[in-house]
Amino acid sequence: MCHIVYTALLRLAAPALLARLVRRARANAVPVARWREWLGAGESLTPGSIWVHAASVGEVEAAVPLARALCSRYPERALLMTTTTPEGAARVEAALGSDVQHAYLPLDLPGAVRRFLRRTRPAVALIVETELWPNLYRACEQAGVPLWVVSARLSPRSLKRYRRLQPLVRETLARAEKVLAQDESAARGFRELGAPNARVQVMGNLKFDRALPPGHEEAGGLRVSVAPERAPVWVAVSTREGEEEAVLEAHLVVRESHPDAVLLWVPRHRDRFDVAFAAARAAGLSVGRRTQCPGPPLDVLVGDTIGEIGAYLGAADAAFVGGSLVPLGGQNVLEPAALGLPVLVGPSTEHFTFAVERLEDRGALWRVQDAESLGRAVAELLGDSECRKTMGDAARTVIDEGRGAVERVLAELENRLHDLR
Repeated sequence: MCHIVYTALLRLAAPALLARLVRRARANAVPVARWREWLGAGESLTPGSIWVHAASVGEVEAAVPLARALCSRYPERALLMTTTTPEGAARVEAALGSDVQHAYLPLDLPGAVRRFLRRTRPAVALIVETELWPNLYRACEQAGVPLWVVSARLSPRSLKRYRRLQPLVRETLARAEKVLAQDESAARGFRELGAPNARVQVMGNLKFDRALPPGHEEAGGLRVSVAPERAPVWVAVSTREGEEEAVLEAHLVVRESHPDAVLLWVPRHRDRFDVAFAAARAAGLSVGRRTQCPGPPLDVLVGDTIGEIGAYLGAADAAFVGGSLVPLGGQNVLEPAALGLPVLVGPSTEHFTFAVERLEDRGALWRVQDAESLGRAVAELLGDSECRKTMGDAARTVIDEGRGAVERVLAELENRLHDLR
């Protein structure tokens, strides 16, 4: 009954969902011929592929090391990557290029997912992180496609939301052949929601296995281009709506003790680039955009490019990770940690609880509560190179200790693919 109600409501919402996807497609110059993929239509793809689904940019970044390992381990099989968003598709193209085939995941409508499976005919489905789509999981089961959730995670907020839909979620998880959780907390959550105990295993977080974040090789050139020699630089990455005022206020606090400090400001979403630029200008700061290649002196550089997060992080002395001063659960703290940066976050970090706790326990991460404390913390770090080095070394150690999820997933997958030959 829950499944019927879910599908009926999704049918009613489908026009609005499609309209939103079309708006994003236009904004990202997605060819019109590909829009039909959100309804499951499109060209037939190589059958027998290993299919990896990564919803958007963050999930793609987690999936990239796994995808590369799969291409190397199984060169005889095609690798199909699906995303939900155009931004995710762009990241797949930048990171993996012609090594993979790409398609958009259709809306979770019965007809759309059946059409998708008929034209793709994958050997196995690997869903990265937390994407629980009842009709997709049902269609995979009916088509005989083994479906695994890999690097599976559950924030406390997600767990609370799924509890309200537990009959539907239990039915959906029962169709997953394996749930390979990031940590024991996530594994407990999936079992609580109804995943069969024997199918849930702890395999680790794929994001620990990532190489250095994209664009890191451009860091030196970026720093020289925007900051005078010896000027301290800090970066605010993946900031979300509602954090603009706090970031600017923090930067003004930093400049009280470091008047030549430069802020590299990288909003999470494209639609906040102009907002950030306008806010910095309204605050009376000298501001430029990365796409316009401005030169020093600058007070603020808005990072309005995709796929260069490593350049912004690598050019900085300390990093604040956004989505954490507003109640959105935080963003990926592992990227700055991988580059050996001291990491700062706000109070809302439930989407990355395990990584945040590991970094905090090792002294690689500080929590702040508001704009004022963020500014003071950044100023302290910019003035203490020894503290920055100690925190950065600890961050790299945490990353090194967390690696191994890709190899564990590959080991599990080896036996399953052998059975499918």
